[in-house]
Amino acid sequence: MEIKEAQNKIREFNDFQKLDIRVGKVIEVEDFPEAKNPSYKLKINFGKNVGIKKSGAQLVDNYSKDELKNKIILAVINLPAKKIGSFTSEVLTLGVPDENNKCILIKPDKDVTLGARLY
Repeated sequence: MEIKEAQNKIREFNDFQKLDIRVGKVIEVEDFPEAKNPSYKLKINFGKNVGIKKSGAQLVDNYSKDELKNKIILAVINLPAKKIGSFTSEVLTLGVPDENNKCILIKPDKDVTLGARLY
């Protein structure tokens, strides 16, 4: 591997490391009727070091409010806040598209500490 190629790979990994992706637990779910697309307002607990953050998420097609309450999720916590109408989304809740291009949440497959960072 040439030096330039190695430097590029290090730079790419460092770029990934800039994203602060953490484990959180959904503690509150509300309808979000003012959103352009059907969405929920979420309050997510990321543990004592990060605290509780808000997120607007387009999850209505695959999740009821009851299904989301107490669900463990992953979210990017260090992107700029995004204003959606009168609501400010502080974190980006992460998911992948299903066969209909609707969000399926990403979660750890074992119990982990709230606020744990993805690496």
